[in-house]
Amino acid sequence: MKLSVIDLVIFLIFMLGTFLFGCSFFQKKRNSGDYTSAGGKLPAWVVGMSIFATYVSSISFLALPGNAYKGNWNSFVFSLSIPIASWIAAKYFVPFYRKINSISAYSFLEERFGYWARVYASCCYLLTQVARIGSVLYLMALPLHSMLGISVASLVIVLGVCVVIYSVLGGIQAVIWTDAIQGLILIVGALACVVVLLFSMPEGPSQLFQVAIAHDKFSLGSFSPDLSTATFWVTLVYGLFINMQNYGIDQNYVQRYKTAKDDRSARSAALFGGLLYVPVSLFFFFIGTALFAYYNVTPSLLPAGTPSDDVFPYFIVHGLPVGITGLLIAAICAAGMSTVSTSINSSATIILTDFYQHKRQRTDRQNMMVLYLTSFLLGMLGIGLGLAMMSVQSALEAWWKLAGIFSGGMLGLFLLGYLGRRVKSIYAAIGVICGVILISWMSLGHNVIFHNYLTIVFGTILIFMVGFLLSVLFGKRKA
Repeated sequence: MKLSVIDLVIFLIFMLGTFLFGCSFFQKKRNSGDYTSAGGKLPAWVVGMSIFATYVSSISFLALPGNAYKGNWNSFVFSLSIPIASWIAAKYFVPFYRKINSISAYSFLEERFGYWARVYASCCYLLTQVARIGSVLYLMALPLHSMLGISVASLVIVLGVCVVIYSVLGGIQAVIWTDAIQGLILIVGALACVVVLLFSMPEGPSQLFQVAIAHDKFSLGSFSPDLSTATFWVTLVYGLFINMQNYGIDQNYVQRYKTAKDDRSARSAALFGGLLYVPVSLFFFFIGTALFAYYNVTPSLLPAGTPSDDVFPYFIVHGLPVGITGLLIAAICAAGMSTVSTSINSSATIILTDFYQHKRQRTDRQNMMVLYLTSFLLGMLGIGLGLAMMSVQSALEAWWKLAGIFSGGMLGLFLLGYLGRRVKSIYAAIGVICGVILISWMSLGHNVIFHNYLTIVFGTILIFMVGFLLSVLFGKRKA
């Protein structure tokens, strides 16, 4: 499919504009604090938009409509858990992290349980972020390949290099401001697509709702107590734990709390970023349902056998007016690039604070060199992983399973340290070992009783309960 000149120009203007805008934040005279926390002077709405953009990647931009097209709105229940998690974050996590004299989300674990806990959480985080960079670049390149006709390898390299350059040069300030702009483009693109679909129905917008209701496309899932399927309750609990993990231990979020100009702005940003995702994800699910209704009444317009995840990209190229197609392609890039830039900067920050600076005196010149070098290397590793996935596509599923194992252990350890004030280091370590074994067992396909959404739930609860019960049974920590 060859794009029109107008669509191509819109796409290229977005790419060039994002690159130049991100690079414009480069300053010859700045310190590592500016690079990792923007000096703690950013307005709440910008930080909130960046938190929102961190939620959305090119994967969700395409996967949510594909999910709604294939099934119903059960996965939207995940979004409904975000207001609860964002409120808890604004009330407890944000002030907690802003009081800590470290940009790292994992310095607290060292204070509670020793350096092993900090290293464990940091290594888990770094592994998942490199996997995230490669996964997003690869999955972003797939639909762009079909829409632009450019090879997947070229797209992975070009998009990756662009993000790496402005992330390295601009630091967290460039990442957050570009996230904010990209988030706006993403919202505008989704709204434009909703409007076009509504008025593309042969009998008008009401036909869309008639078809969707007739096929039960707006269902949020079963309300039964069954734990082996993705019921409303299973999805809600899963979403709550995942979002508690995001707000509570994810360096991407914690670092943003530190960039806000004051505590009130940080709390507002956490609430704004989380709550904004709810209506925007609603747009994505509605797009998937609208696509089902549209192609249900005009089946000749969609090639037979088109996978559900490919329906939205196909509509973008063949069903949207000239100009809107370019905007949607730009929005897909915006979603992916914001995710990649966030992972690069936060991972470089963790390497600096949790390993290079740990209990050592370093000059700010040395700190900046480490941040520049590690940002570049992490980006290159992500690009390399994205290219590797071209030949070993099953690696993506394996990485997702590993990410679930790592994040489950991290969340349980954090809650044990945050809530179990009298838990000793050895009890926490035993809890983590037990939890990771359970999460690994469930993740690797041995569980047939519970839905895989509950893996992180049970793993996190086991880590907390083992550590807490051991502290009760074998004595209190000495004051």
